[in-house]
Amino acid sequence: MRKVIAMEETRWLTPPEKDAWTGLVALMLLLPNKLEAPLRPVGLTLFEYLVLSHISEAPNRRIRMSDLAFLASGSLSRLSNVVSRFETRGWATRSRDPDDGRYTIASLTDTGYGLVTEAAPIHLHAVRELVLDPLTAADLAALTRIAAKLRVVPPGMETRQE
Repeated sequence: MRKVIAMEETRWLTPPEKDAWTGLVALMLLLPNKLEAPLRPVGLTLFEYLVLSHISEAPNRRIRMSDLAFLASGSLSRLSNVVSRFETRGWATRSRDPDDGRYTIASLTDTGYGLVTEAAPIHLHAVRELVLDPLTAADLAALTRIAAKLRVVPPGMETRQE
């Protein structure tokens, strides 16, 4: 059932709130495409790059799919589809967790690792140019603090939020 809010109960945005909200929406909608565009020549979307990157940074380039979904801010079903494509391309494999068979482990192949090492400098350049370099140290601290306060956790991962 949808809650109906009367017009007189609505807290309209102040000009500073509207500026902040409009800026955030622009970041959410425009920045991902700008970060993804440089990755297209190596055949990756931003989400695919993030998945490969997180696997590459895990010990022995192996990570539980549930942990990977949390790190990549994606659902398990979306991640499963992406890792299936990675398996088809020879970039990753999946196997049962030998310590707990209820979990699945994603592992990066040497080919997948080669791709992520090729893509990493491209991604890092875009991140620096579009996000980090225009900010001061105080801006970075504020962005970190704000991101932590507004942190959105993927469905089913609520218990991992600190």
